Amino acid sequence: MPVQPILRYPHPVLKKLCHRVEKIDRSIRDLIQDLVDTMHEGPGSVGVAASQIGVTLRVCVVDVSKNRHGKENNHGLLLMINPEITARSGSATMREGCMSVPDYTGDVDRSTTITLQFTLPDGTLQEITSSGFEAVAIQHEMDHLDGILFLDRVTSIKTGLFRRKNY
Repeated sequence: MPVQPILRYPHPVLKKLCHRVEKIDRSIRDLIQDLVDTMHEGPGSVGVAASQIGVTLRVCVVDVSKNRHGKENNHGLLLMINPEITARSGSATMREGCMSVPDYTGDVDRSTTITLQFTLPDGTLQEITSSGFEAVAIQHEMDHLDGILFLDRVTSIKTGLFRRKNY
């Protein structure tokens, strides 16, 4: 499947609430493959949400297994349809970046452990508990499904937003 162009802030689709997937068919499986291919192509990317490629459906992918922050604690490639966080605990501030906001990074407070449910491409309901960097990446991608960018969650616009030196 082809790598898709990433929408950049302030594109209006990035602020839209995504719709639930009602039926998993070939088009949804193709969308998931496009997201995986796009994630792998992005510089240092550990996740992509459907809205970032212009599709307002509740679908995202995350894989932190190749990133130094997630190498030791991850579930591998997560293909998530209609993900929902059912429990959360802890809090930590971490620097985040985003392919849709390539010129900046920012300090964001996130839960350190989450439990979530989502549907797999084969229709199976999955529940996992995630922590650390993987939990942060999942929350970041799920925010995209709600029209929220990390810019909306930066701890302080004055002290917590940083111009990226290189991308």
